[in-house]
Amino acid sequence: MAKKNYAPNSNDTILSSVIGWKPPVLHQKSECYISFLAFDPGVNRMRKKKIMLDHIKGKRNQRAYADQVIKNLTEKLMAGWNPWIEELQPLEYTKWDDVLDRYKSYLAKMCNEGSMREETYVDYSSRLRILEKWKQDKRITLNYSYQWDRVNVSKFLDYIFIDRNNTVLTRNNYLAWTKSFSAYLLARGYIPKNPTEGLERIKNRQKKSRDVIPDCTMQLIRDYLMEHNRHYLLACEIIHYLFIRPREMSYLRICDIHVKTQTLTLHGENTKNGNDAVITLPTHVIKLMLELNIFSHPGQDYLFSDGFMPGSERKNEKMFRDYWTRVLRKELKLSPRYKFYSLKDTGITNMLRANADVLSVRDQARHSSILITDIYTPKDIQKANEYIKNYQGIL
Repeated sequence: MAKKNYAPNSNDTILSSVIGWKPPVLHQKSECYISFLAFDPGVNRMRKKKIMLDHIKGKRNQRAYADQVIKNLTEKLMAGWNPWIEELQPLEYTKWDDVLDRYKSYLAKMCNEGSMREETYVDYSSRLRILEKWKQDKRITLNYSYQWDRVNVSKFLDYIFIDRNNTVLTRNNYLAWTKSFSAYLLARGYIPKNPTEGLERIKNRQKKSRDVIPDCTMQLIRDYLMEHNRHYLLACEIIHYLFIRPREMSYLRICDIHVKTQTLTLHGENTKNGNDAVITLPTHVIKLMLELNIFSHPGQDYLFSDGFMPGSERKNEKMFRDYWTRVLRKELKLSPRYKFYSLKDTGITNMLRANADVLSVRDQARHSSILITDIYTPKDIQKANEYIKNYQGIL
């Protein structure tokens, strides 16, 4: 009776796609070859792959050679290798570690060419290190680029949110990065589709907290720095009174300071919004600069170089945070909630509390609208509208 060919039913197909392969076997009858089955998504079923060994003379030699080949094949299959996909989309079988190395080189090149901000480069590199740690700690099967799929992306985000006990905001920031990273992989053919499609941000009901440093703590900081590090005190005054971001501060040069007009110039290539800006310099900040002999240095020197003193070499803005964390926080026993950047938030809030008009504060802080400046307005000084207080209609 003729042998009937049955088409695989849906359950067989699903099972085959899940299992993915069957172990290699050596055949030594009329021909000598190794065969194994692997799921071919192109035809939606298991297909046999043969590796001929007739070129090896002697059955003993064939068996010895086959043992090593079968061992290597089994290891590759267990790691996720598939011969049929490799034939159709070879880039999707790029080793995962090689993909990460190329991505790191890409980020470095983008940063060096000025197409990526330095803090973005640092941020992306940090997230990549966490991704590598997750793969290692959780022993994730991620040996080839095509294995970066929706399941693994979701596992990684859960690791960030649950295992590492991070906030919703941090989880959402990692989602944004995985979208960018996945777009990079997709554009270069390393993955068949973007695995982050359909993954949504978690709604964060907690508003961003802006911790204002109390006056007593501000006085402690000032007294300590007046005695131990007046150049760092200058950095604190600039972020507190001029509302200049740490990265922008790291690019300041002596020639950007104009004593006669009491202004400081920021250049667009170094600002967050890419625009030039002129900031007002308070008199007491200029006085501290004169006391520190800032203007005795060449105009092209950076305002903050080694030891926060002027110098020819630009230093990473991380130095401001490091001194705050390693020295000030330790010596003054500051709350971890107070960060170097808190000086900026505190400065805006205190200026509004001192009855400075909102438009002036908005311009000094370079906010895009008064609505942003209003976020910093303390609730205890928000006043009722005088017109509405005294208004009475017909009713």
